[in-house]
Amino acid sequence: MSLRERLRWKAIGILGRALLRLWAGTCRTAVIGDQEYNKLRREGRPVILLTWHGRLLFALYFFRRRGIAALVSPSKDGEIIAQIASGWGFRILRGSGSHAVVRAWNEMKSELRQGGELIIIPDGPKGPDRFLKPGCLKLAQETGAFLVPFSFSASLKRFLGSWDHFLLFYPFSRIVAVFGPPIRVMATQDEQDFEEERRKLEILLSRLDAAADRYFEKG
Repeated sequence: MSLRERLRWKAIGILGRALLRLWAGTCRTAVIGDQEYNKLRREGRPVILLTWHGRLLFALYFFRRRGIAALVSPSKDGEIIAQIASGWGFRILRGSGSHAVVRAWNEMKSELRQGGELIIIPDGPKGPDRFLKPGCLKLAQETGAFLVPFSFSASLKRFLGSWDHFLLFYPFSRIVAVFGPPIRVMATQDEQDFEEERRKLEILLSRLDAAADRYFEKG
């Protein structure tokens, strides 16, 4: 990457953080179901946060400055996310289901075995939408990490026509951030049990989206 390209990407990251900080700063946020997650972090237990690609926008802001490692695709779209996230203290690991990830895989295992925290987009970078790829479960099996689903929704929002039905929240919205219960994956599961676990987690994460969306239907 040339100096000009590096400077351009750095500027994109600075501008992206400024806009998202200003945008989200106008909103009021309620947090639901984070007690068990917070307990795990206080105890120094390894955690893998999971959120769908379409619910990524607020997660970047919500989890900023916590020193979380983030698996980001080495694509151009991933570079935008990486530039924004790195300036907020995320430790960026580059890799995806469509690229070689041996190095990133080893880095993730090392991070988790030291009691660290990682965020993964399990249907990224290109979908299919809300299809949970099995890598996060295999990583949890090998490290003993807890899988923690996360979602958000807003009182004023729009779903874009992209493959991931990207959720865009409007300024001055009320936002709800929702955590699912931590999940442990047994290391000795056979292939059928593993697939059942993958499917259950996929359904749980999608139901968390639906629960977040329903939050503002209460009035």
